[in-house]
Amino acid sequence: MESPCRAFAAYSCLGLMPARTTDELGEPDAAFETSLRPEAFAEFKGQDKVKERLEIAVTAAKQRKEPIDHLLLSGPPGLGKTTLANIIAKAMGANMRATSGPTIEKAADLAGLLTNLEEGDVLFIDEIHRMQKTVEEYLYPAMEDYQLDIIIDQGPNARSVRLNLPRFTLVGATTRSGLLTSPLLTRFPIRERLNYYSADHMTYIVTRSAGLLDVAIDEKGATEIARRSRGTPRIANNLLRRVRDYAQVKADGIITNEIADQALAMLEIDSHGLDEMDKRILETIIVKFSGGPVGVNSIAAAVGEEADTLEEVYEPFLIMEGYLNRTPQGRTATELGYQRLGLKMDGGRQQSLI
Repeated sequence: MESPCRAFAAYSCLGLMPARTTDELGEPDAAFETSLRPEAFAEFKGQDKVKERLEIAVTAAKQRKEPIDHLLLSGPPGLGKTTLANIIAKAMGANMRATSGPTIEKAADLAGLLTNLEEGDVLFIDEIHRMQKTVEEYLYPAMEDYQLDIIIDQGPNARSVRLNLPRFTLVGATTRSGLLTSPLLTRFPIRERLNYYSADHMTYIVTRSAGLLDVAIDEKGATEIARRSRGTPRIANNLLRRVRDYAQVKADGIITNEIADQALAMLEIDSHGLDEMDKRILETIIVKFSGGPVGVNSIAAAVGEEADTLEEVYEPFLIMEGYLNRTPQGRTATELGYQRLGLKMDGGRQQSLI
């Protein structure tokens, strides 16, 4: 007799309960990024402490012959959260099913995903903080007890059916862990945050990617691209492609320090890794709002960008590099931010605002 779980999965496959899964949601260069992703912990450079803790957790779980505990990976975009999820799945010898929080619109979508899992599978949910709260509550018993409660029919005929799920591992990825609800956050026994990469690790990543793409590059050229990549592998790989194009058209195809500098200057990325939008944000705060404090929504309206994008993509780097401060009253430009734009800070006025 077919199990209720399998029957429910088949019901989902008929289109009545659509489960939307994809390997790389929301990434236009998915095929390119996948070709450059490390496939094992040994190939993954950087995030040394995080990697060591994850390797220990994977090894221990394999020795016990059980799935690794649910884990949450947080940090700015492009630092390798999806890559680590893939590496964990391969190290465990498991299949990975990938989706993202915004695509799980109804409880039926989540149910379709869960009931199609096999024993030991890894379910990867990107941008998990954007999942509907009503859907999120269905995850709680699935994560804790590997069970799923669903309601069949409506009104007086409504009844609850509990389905047993195979033991699986949920890997959540988020760029804004502060938006996760406490009940969901506490159900992740393993929580790791990824930070920006060091210059040495970035140089290794650029050199490795160049080798995989069959691009000729010298050490100084790789270093030049790496130091302007904001400590982010995804940005480094994208810049490598643009510099490769420039070297192919304007030079002999070999990326040297001089060629990399010329190409990045053409892309309006300065020697400190600031691009056109970074400078526009700083200029808006300093010139239009007298150095701040100013709210992120006002900045977003002034530069023509979404507030969420500013908070997730641009602000972390500007704050880390010391160009921007985040205060309870709003964002303020630092003295270094003034210097980077070639402006002089009015110390007295700025002090009075802070």
